[in-house]
Amino acid sequence: MKDVLIIIPARYASTRFPGKPLALLGGKPMIQHVVEQASRVGARVVVATDDERIADCVRAFGGEVVMTATTHRSGTDRIIEAYQSIGRGEAIVLNLQGDEPFVQPEQIEQLLAAFEDPSCQIATLAEPFAADSPDEVLHDPNSVKLVRSPEGRALYFSRSVIPYLRSVQTELCRHHTYYKHIGLYAFRSTILSDLGALPMSALEQAESLEQLRWLEAGYHIRVMDTQRATIGIDTPEDLERAEEFLCSRQG
Repeated sequence: MKDVLIIIPARYASTRFPGKPLALLGGKPMIQHVVEQASRVGARVVVATDDERIADCVRAFGGEVVMTATTHRSGTDRIIEAYQSIGRGEAIVLNLQGDEPFVQPEQIEQLLAAFEDPSCQIATLAEPFAADSPDEVLHDPNSVKLVRSPEGRALYFSRSVIPYLRSVQTELCRHHTYYKHIGLYAFRSTILSDLGALPMSALEQAESLEQLRWLEAGYHIRVMDTQRATIGIDTPEDLERAEEFLCSRQG
């Protein structure tokens, strides 16, 4: 995949989990798991960070890393700087979150398949919540929900439950298929500079979701389905659950 560049933005100063990329999972730093999983698709993989501790860690396990500014508002701003610094003219740039150690190669391939449509500018992934998902899981603001058109175009992303079921109060997932946003994005490299120039939008500020800036600016985001569950890690408690999952998978 010489026409694809995977960039993993990684910062040390996470509010909920400082030092998260360096947290050990199965005896290896989390960022190493993410790099190794991404490398399985055969594309070039680069970690973009503003912290020398993360950079040293990536170099130690043989990964490629680029240093970026400390002032970026979002992971996308960080990958734009990284692409401008180390890009080799790749047509597609994929932003893979550094807290997705269980991302599967087929998920990355599903995301890239969106660009078989020449009109696709931005693509992302969604996973349906299981029908037996408890309501508290659906209401978790750390789990971003989305709604989309029948053609697969994102209409809105929210930390709230969308859509609201007016006639149903409990066991929501048994009455409607809700979608969880998976934190992978892919972009045509030709639009990255324009995305970086967009000002923060009102909806983005309200929800703290940068993809709303793109929607408000008129960009289309193609949503591809995945049936593979992921375990994103936002807190130390999430890391404990991820460790349990890893042990059960290896057992």
